[in-house]
Amino acid sequence: MADAARPGPWIRAMPAVFVVIWATGFIVARYGMPHAPPFKFLALRYVLSVTAFLFWALAARAAWPRDRTQLWHLAATGVLMHAGYLGGVWAAVKMGMGAGLAALLVGLQPVLTAVWVSSRGGEVASRQWAGLGFGLAGLVLVVWQKLGLGEVGPLNLGFAGVALLSITAGTLYQKRFVAPCDVRTANLVQLAAASLVTLPLALLETEAMRWVLPDGSVNGQLAGAMAWSVFGLTLGGSSLLYLLIQRGAATSVTSLMYLVPPATALMAWLLFGEPITLLIVAGMALTAVGVSLVVRQKA
Repeated sequence: MADAARPGPWIRAMPAVFVVIWATGFIVARYGMPHAPPFKFLALRYVLSVTAFLFWALAARAAWPRDRTQLWHLAATGVLMHAGYLGGVWAAVKMGMGAGLAALLVGLQPVLTAVWVSSRGGEVASRQWAGLGFGLAGLVLVVWQKLGLGEVGPLNLGFAGVALLSITAGTLYQKRFVAPCDVRTANLVQLAAASLVTLPLALLETEAMRWVLPDGSVNGQLAGAMAWSVFGLTLGGSSLLYLLIQRGAATSVTSLMYLVPPATALMAWLLFGEPITLLIVAGMALTAVGVSLVVRQKA
């Protein structure tokens, strides 16, 4: 009976697979943003993703949420976890923030989540306060280094902060209010709500999406970024995150999340030449220690 209740290898691997997919989101932003404004790109991404989920849901005859309250909860989660989070990250990258730093800033989400949950229970362990201190100290080290490189400014730092608060609030909100339902229709509702919030911002952007290069060829970099954003990140990553939260495996995700910033920084260094100095490595290590202290379960 114990073996029957034990999750299969795919279920056990889901958190690690999710983290790898999630890390590529910052890299895709660096690929796409030189060729498009952030909110136009995201608005089109949401529309394409809603279309894909609609076909998927209809073909599979997936169940739709019948409770109007659940529809509103799903919509609120979509605004936070898609429009707020992705909008903040992509706008920050568009304004010059590197993929590694954006990942590090948003990587503090497990710290904020754990401290919030603990504080609501009436107690924040000293270990968690220490972890928060380590995480913030590491972040300060990296941001201080990036200031010298001209990568950080008040505006892109503010957008990254919006992304951090949005993903934290969205995760907590979904866990608290969203009842388990089909991942396809749930994502469809979330993305539709995100598109309604993002589209007005996209209409305010004057920059056009450059699908064609000056030599007349198709912009494969922008097309590739859009394709991976829709199929890899939205259909793959968002569906995995929803399933993990509903299965109660959010702790497994947060315990691995501190691996995302260094992985992203390494990929950004290899692909874009984003510098990695000893001070940046030290800051990332401090942040990783801080996050691990916060999310570590009591013995």
